[in-house]
Amino acid sequence: MTRAFELDRAAAFYVAGHCGLVGSAMMRRLRSAGFTELITRTSTELDLRDRDAVFDFFAQAAPRYVVVAAATVGGIGANSARPVGFLSDNLRIQVNVLDAARETGVARLLFLGSSCIYPKFAPQPIREDALLTGPLEPTNEAYAVAKIAGIVQVQAVRHQFGLPWISVMPTNLYGPNDNYSPDRSHVLPALIRRYDEAAASATPSVTNWGTGSARREFLHADDLADACLHLLEHYDGPEPVNVGTGRDVTIAEVAAQIASIVGFDGETRWDSSMPDGTPRKLLDISKLTATGWTSRIDLADGLAQTVAWYREHAHASR
Repeated sequence: MTRAFELDRAAAFYVAGHCGLVGSAMMRRLRSAGFTELITRTSTELDLRDRDAVFDFFAQAAPRYVVVAAATVGGIGANSARPVGFLSDNLRIQVNVLDAARETGVARLLFLGSSCIYPKFAPQPIREDALLTGPLEPTNEAYAVAKIAGIVQVQAVRHQFGLPWISVMPTNLYGPNDNYSPDRSHVLPALIRRYDEAAASATPSVTNWGTGSARREFLHADDLADACLHLLEHYDGPEPVNVGTGRDVTIAEVAAQIASIVGFDGETRWDSSMPDGTPRKLLDISKLTATGWTSRIDLADGLAQTVAWYREHAHASR
C-alpha cells in the first residue's frame, strides 16, 4: 500500500553490496538525494557470509536504513555450473544481514530479489502473485530459491515484529559496474563484451547462446535505484513489488542494437544447442506505477551509455 515515509537524510544508511551494479547505482542515487551518512563495506572488509562478523558490524554501525543489494550472481552458464554456491552464499548473506538488521532495530529495509523467482511459464506480463505458482527455470533454480527465501523472511519479519520492511523484484538489469566476466556475466554485459571485442579484432562472426528468440525486459540500474528510493519513501506492504519498464525485446534484437553501437558489421550466429532460458520474462509493473513511478532511461540511450562506460573501464571490469 502507498504510505509516506520521511527518511532522515542525516541518518546512517547501509548499502550492502555497494560496489556492484545495483549497489553502486543506489549509492549514486542516495548521494544525489542528500543522504550524508552512507555506510559501506567491501567484501574483503566484511564477509557477509560470516554471521558473527555481520552481527558485530551492525551493532557498531547501527544503521537506521538498509538496502540489501549484496548477492552472488551470474548468467545461465554460471548458475548451471555452480548451483551450490549460488544457493549457499545467497542464503547465508540474506539470513545474516536480515537477522542482524532485525536484532538492531533497522527501521526501513529494502531487500532486492530477482525476476527469476517467478515460474518458468508464468502468465505474461508476470504479476507479483505468480510467485510459487509453478516450477522454476531449471538453469537458475538454486539462485531463485535463495531469493524466494529472502522474500519470505522479509514477510515473516513484518508479521512477527511489525517492521515496515519491503522487497523489490527487478527485471534484467544493466549499467555501470556490471560483471563483464566471460563465464559469470548476465546476457547483456556478456553481449557487450563479446561484440566489442569482435569489433576491435575485426572478427568475422559472433556466436551467441540459444536461438535469440527469448524475450527479455531490460532496466538500467540507475532507474532501479531511483525506484528503490521511491518505494522506501512511498510503499509499505508484505507483497514484493516488480520494477521494470513494461517493455521487452528479443535477445536477437538487443544483440543487433549492441552490434550497431560498437560498430560490429560481421555475422551473428546462434547456437541452438545451448539453452534460451525462460521463453519470455516481462513484469507486470501496475503496482509500481500506482505509487507514481515510471522508468526514464530509454534502452537505446542506456545501451550507448553502458558501452561507453565499459570501454572506459574494460581494463578494470569484473
